[in-house]
Amino acid sequence: MTILVAYDGSDDARAAVEYTARHVKPEPTVIMTVWEPLLTQISWLPLAAVVSVTDGEDAEFEEQKQAERLAQQGADIARDAGLTEVAIRAERGGGPVWAAIVDVADELDASLVVTGSRGLAGARSMILGSVSTRVLHHVRRPSLIVPPPREEG
Repeated sequence: MTILVAYDGSDDARAAVEYTARHVKPEPTVIMTVWEPLLTQISWLPLAAVVSVTDGEDAEFEEQKQAERLAQQGADIARDAGLTEVAIRAERGGGPVWAAIVDVADELDASLVVTGSRGLAGARSMILGSVSTRVLHHVRRPSLIVPPPREEG
């Protein structure tokens, strides 16, 4: 079986990776980042926003490379925290991020899906609902939502 951990570079995603490494029985783990082509991202911007768009194929390739680097960052965190069998996956989102996570969990037949409780979705998540909540309600397999780390003080 495989553990699927969604990773977007946020502190909460980092906490989810570290929690998984410390508390879940080690299994092969996939650290997944979902990326969206620039034109998809633009559709989420306010109409008044002005955006400079570069050549489509080059921009998309760069976005994929950035997503792969981000997933690698999550995998490095997982290995540093004690997981040994870690792979990365940068998945192009064609719709909501949560749907890509659910689809990959099904494809991998994941034994567990892990997310942080908040990510980098910002205002978009307030409008559409949190990715972790959507994953929890749509994935048909065990899931774990890791809350943000407690602040000392």
